[in-house]
This record gives sequence, C-alpha cells and structure tokens, in this order.
Amino acid sequence: MEFSDVVRRRRMVRRYTDEAVDPAVVERALANATRAPSAGFSQGWAFLVLDTPDDVRRFWAATSDPGREPDSWLRGMMTAPVVILPCSSKAAYLDRYAQPDKGWTDRDEARWPMPFWHLDTAMASLLILQTAVDAGLGGCFFGVPPHADGAVREAFGIPDDHDPIGVITLGHPADGGAPGSPARRGRRPLDEVVHRGSWGH
Repeated sequence: MEFSDVVRRRRMVRRYTDEAVDPAVVERALANATRAPSAGFSQGWAFLVLDTPDDVRRFWAATSDPGREPDSWLRGMMTAPVVILPCSSKAAYLDRYAQPDKGWTDRDEARWPMPFWHLDTAMASLLILQTAVDAGLGGCFFGVPPHADGAVREAFGIPDDHDPIGVITLGHPADGGAPGSPARRGRRPLDEVVHRGSWGH
C-alpha cells in the first residue's frame, strides 16, 4: 500500500472479527515500532504483547469494572485478538543522558522540557497502527484506566521502571463497533491548524 494511503486509511477500529491475526504481521509491527525516533537513541520502550485468548481475557478482567455490564465500546474492543501495551522507561532516558557523550553529570528530570520517554513510545505506537493498516488490519489506541494501572502491572508483571502509555488492539475490522468522535466531529482544516511565520498568520 502507498504510504499516503496508509495515512488516510488509518482510523480507530472498535470491533473485530474472530479471524486470527498472522503472527508475522505482529512481529513486523513490533520491528517497525523500534524504528521510531528516540532521544539520544535511548530506545526506552518495551512492548507487552498479549496474543492468546487467555492473556487477552486477563487484560480485560484487570481493566474492567467488576459487576458492571460492558458498554458497546467495551464489548467491541474485547473482540480484539491481539492487545499490545507500549511501555516507556523514564530511567532509560535519565541514564542515557548522564553518559559522557551527552554532557550531563546527573539524572535530573528537570532538564527535560517534555517527557520524551512517553513521546518516543507514542511515535513507536503510531508505527504499529500504520503497519496494521498496511497489512489490511485495524487497530485502536486508548489509555489504561487510571484505577486499573496497578491491576494490569500485577497481572502481567510490568516492572516499576516501565509505564504503560496506552493500549493498542489489533485485528481484522468488523462492522458494528461503537462510533468514534469523527462520527460527530469534522477534521479541522489545515488553515486552522497550520501557522506560518508566526501564530497570527
């Protein structure tokens, strides 16, 4: 698929068929994710892949509210055969920039204008989503509910020095998923979001 087609066709898929995902596609998506840029080539990311029915069920059990009936969004999302949690490691960046070639002598987080460990892992996540589109699959990125962070960490042994920045579901798209915000909101035109030379132009 042409790159411009991949970009145009990428959307958040919220319901999947029961067709299995080719493991080779998942591996390609992960390999592509590691081609994302990272500050100082810190590569402070890791990817927890849940691709068995039991592991996927355990994920939804850890993140769902017990005793509460799943809504249409959750029912659709739970049909995904593959769930990936991209995780960022702040420690990897603080350690990397305390090395001699970077010139800092400490690991002070205040030196960072933005949390690049999260930003770089987010860019890696987009490469997973784009790879899925290129392979004819669908994907969705969403957040781990704050109340479920501890349960997810415990269920899957995520270490304290890695933080899940979100969740990616992958699978073959199916009709009937919950409509997303684009169904209610139009895409902002370029002349509203692009500023040339200064913000007022």
